[in-house]
Amino acid sequence: MQKKLFKSMIMSSALLVSLAPFGTGVGANNTANNVATAQLAELFGDYNLSSSQMTSVIVELKEQSIVEAKHKGKNQTKANLTKARNQVKADLNKAVKAAKVNREYDYVFSGFSVELPANQIPALLALPGVKAVYPNLTYTVDSVGEGEVIPEEAYSPEMFASAPHIGANAAWSAGVTGKGVKVAVIDTGADYTHPDLAHAFGSYKGWDFVDNDADPQETPKNDPRGASTDHGSHVSGTVAANGTIKGVAPEASLLAYRVLGPGGSGSTENVVAGVERAVQDGADVMNLSLGNSLNAPDWATSIALDWAMSEGVVAVTSNGNSGPNNWTVGSPGTSRQAISVGATQLPYNLYNSVISTTEGVSYPSAKVQGFPSDAELLALNGKEFEFVHVEMGAPADFVGKNLAGKIALISRGAGIAFVDKASAAKAAGAVGAIIYNNVAGEHADVPGIAVPTIKTTLEDGQKLLAELEKGNNKVSFNITHSQRVGEAMASFSSRGPAFGTWMIKPDVSAPGVNITSTIPTHNATNPHGYGSKQGTSMASPHVAGAAALLLQAHPSWNVDDVKAALMNTAEKLTDPATGKAYPHNTQGAGGIRVMDALNTKTLATPGSHSFGTFYKDKGKQVEKQQFTIKNLSSERQTYTFDVNFGENSNAIKVLASNNLRVNAGQSQQVNLNVQVDAGQLAPGYYEGTIVISNGTETFDLPTILFVKEPNYPRVTSVGVSQESSDKFSIYGYFPTGAESATVFIYSATSAGAPVSFIGVIDELENIPSGYNEFYTWDGTVNGQKLSPGYYNVYVNATNKGVTTQAGGNFQIK
Repeated sequence: MQKKLFKSMIMSSALLVSLAPFGTGVGANNTANNVATAQLAELFGDYNLSSSQMTSVIVELKEQSIVEAKHKGKNQTKANLTKARNQVKADLNKAVKAAKVNREYDYVFSGFSVELPANQIPALLALPGVKAVYPNLTYTVDSVGEGEVIPEEAYSPEMFASAPHIGANAAWSAGVTGKGVKVAVIDTGADYTHPDLAHAFGSYKGWDFVDNDADPQETPKNDPRGASTDHGSHVSGTVAANGTIKGVAPEASLLAYRVLGPGGSGSTENVVAGVERAVQDGADVMNLSLGNSLNAPDWATSIALDWAMSEGVVAVTSNGNSGPNNWTVGSPGTSRQAISVGATQLPYNLYNSVISTTEGVSYPSAKVQGFPSDAELLALNGKEFEFVHVEMGAPADFVGKNLAGKIALISRGAGIAFVDKASAAKAAGAVGAIIYNNVAGEHADVPGIAVPTIKTTLEDGQKLLAELEKGNNKVSFNITHSQRVGEAMASFSSRGPAFGTWMIKPDVSAPGVNITSTIPTHNATNPHGYGSKQGTSMASPHVAGAAALLLQAHPSWNVDDVKAALMNTAEKLTDPATGKAYPHNTQGAGGIRVMDALNTKTLATPGSHSFGTFYKDKGKQVEKQQFTIKNLSSERQTYTFDVNFGENSNAIKVLASNNLRVNAGQSQQVNLNVQVDAGQLAPGYYEGTIVISNGTETFDLPTILFVKEPNYPRVTSVGVSQESSDKFSIYGYFPTGAESATVFIYSATSAGAPVSFIGVIDELENIPSGYNEFYTWDGTVNGQKLSPGYYNVYVNATNKGVTTQAGGNFQIK
């Protein structure tokens, strides 16, 4: 197939708003030199600029926000910002009659949100005073699965094991409880009437940006706009519950900002508004257990968070649940300044498993994939269970099947997470599950899954299906203890690096699997309860609570001090599968340890370091970097530094000042001279460690550098939107563009499983960088119009010799 030269809709539309030549009266020099071209604002986002469909965007103004101007040494007033914003709005109303301005910002972000036809965005870009335009993206809660309501007779204070694990209880014993520290929870709201949370809320509870009132309560049942919520209450409990269970900072005060509405979904415009309001309301710490899948730092939410940190508010965000591959961190976890948090599983037991059906049939690949508790897993022993095949494990696959007290046999795939398959099995009454692979090889373990779950290979799964065909539908288990595993990274936790800034993400990690906390039950007779959830949403508030403890104990610390203390003293976590430490972009600096952070006598900022990208083929490329050492002790300290890049240390050398003397209570810069012989190294990224010692204490700074073209995905976040029966837009995020791309279609089940290849839609060349609707499609393949139903679109994108693939499920209506 002939490749088509891609013509950017953004660029072609932008040409329409360039200024015309000056007048051509007598004496006018009518040459190309007299053509004045407007300098357009920068455009980020996914838009079909040929469509008249209404879309919502976030406008950033050239006029600096109050906080940005303050930190750049400039005077800025609310009145001046209002005047500048009103001028842009007036210009917009003249240029785009249908434009409707919604939220306005001036404190940590300068601009407004506006709804307008997509084909009028180029006119918006040309307005004087507009700096950038961002998409009004959808944000969702960063939790995995539906969670589990814990019956009243089952919960106890001991169930909340994660706070003691990170050392919070030792801090309480030392009198550090978060008292006097205000934590903003920017989420789905909070049940401030819950007896474990009521103490933390004053007369002012926060703000509801969904319903625009002062009552940030969770979405109740029977809201016609969508499902009820409990996520923000769960997060709030992890921070500051003080009742049946205790949060990390049980005497901290809370403010709730409801930016995610029914179903736990919201938008950029509300998230930015929540961040801005929290800063103005005097929050000391803010937690955002929410996100999207875009690995890009320069979105409106990240900008707002960075300036919130500059204003002295410790911003903590979840890193996302798109792991375990690298480059999966999403905004706002990509923020340069905010503390991004990965999720860990608390120490747990590993078990061996044997499953049996008919005599003579063996399943050698059977292994324990995950379980909610040791007791529930071991309860499968000594019994025989009927097992029922439920296809891909989508909720619809359970309809009409009796799973009560039985084992669900499920295939991997269909785009459904293992935790969701297990949750659906439990909801159907199953007491366990067997998940077999849909391709060759072994699939991942998932600690904390809703029902005891055994995994097998595809081959052994086919044996089980053959048994069912023969009428042999009974299975038994022999499960025995293998070993104890220390704190380990959750497989779902998103990984870095952050694209563009090349920063290590997450910054730190914290418990995020099977976390018990406060929830509303939405049951009038028994309204307050407890639930178990997992996700980086659950990890982030552990760090927010820890930040509150640090601020109470060290009220003079700034945001960089808090972040550094948590990172410098984090415990390196070991992958039980390899016996080696997890990579930096998996665990960050490691699992947080509260008492070590409280008692540290040295701070190194920043707590991790990216040396950037090195391209020079011959000889050594030399760059200079630096970080700061702060001596918190009462005596002068002498520090030494050793930088280790392991087996690559011959090609990567980092020289630092040794025997650096820092007086008590003082800070000094540490200069680093980085020499990289890129010609000896394959393209990619390389992790190293800066070891800092004062003779009695030693701690590590994770560091990273990139050689030539890093192995980032050439395309992510691919999908299809339908405008009419014969007009579809295919969109995706191309971090640095693509030299070529192939777009192809598979048929799919309703749950999203590819079942057969249909054909190639097109082959394209020279796709520009960014997140945009890059192709308009008429719904046909090889001249045949596709019938209504579910499909998968995939894009293979190639740039600078590397090809990656991304795809998404969509429906033709």
